[in-house]
Amino acid sequence: MNIILLGPPGAGKGTQARRLVEQRNMVQLSTGDMLREARTSGTEMGNKVAAVMDAGNLVTDEIVIGLIREKLESGNAGDGFIFDGFPRTLAQADALGALLHEEGQGLDAVIEMQVDDDELVARITARSTCANCGEVYNDNTKPIPGDGVCTACGQKAEFKRRADDNEESLKTRLLAYYKQTSPLIGYYYAKGDLASVNGLGEIEEVAAAIEGVLKD
Repeated sequence: MNIILLGPPGAGKGTQARRLVEQRNMVQLSTGDMLREARTSGTEMGNKVAAVMDAGNLVTDEIVIGLIREKLESGNAGDGFIFDGFPRTLAQADALGALLHEEGQGLDAVIEMQVDDDELVARITARSTCANCGEVYNDNTKPIPGDGVCTACGQKAEFKRRADDNEESLKTRLLAYYKQTSPLIGYYYAKGDLASVNGLGEIEEVAAAIEGVLKD
């Protein structure tokens, strides 16, 4: 099973992807993680990534598709892939579709995590993450444990806030999402692949909604 998680910054895509990895043995393909891994891999593709990033340039769609191809052909597919953070544009969606077809695979679902912008801003400006495992905490709904021990990994941890998790930066990121990525909602709807869930529910509620989509 291959799926795409769509949604604006802070919608909870990473949190839900980690749950699917743990519970369904799926493999999360996060663009950022793949680029960081490739940069230090020493492979031909990794050297390309390092050269582009060291020069301060944006990594091309061709390179990202090349990294995804490596993952698809690695033999480490688990029970399917979760595409997190890719595609972001219609051109990338076309390229991913062509790659999956070439590899004899397809998409089983594209899940849009719908949010209310004002609620999203309030939630994201209150969030922190465990530096050890990436577990997300929120000042209002899931405070950092008083003893400083992460409830997910069980380790004493440093809890960090992203520098761009402030109202002004988040609104800029939301604008970029709506300009570049929101057209994908119509694109995948027209293909019959799109399903929508409430991304601002409790984590368990969102997970149950996603599970309902995947069981259909």
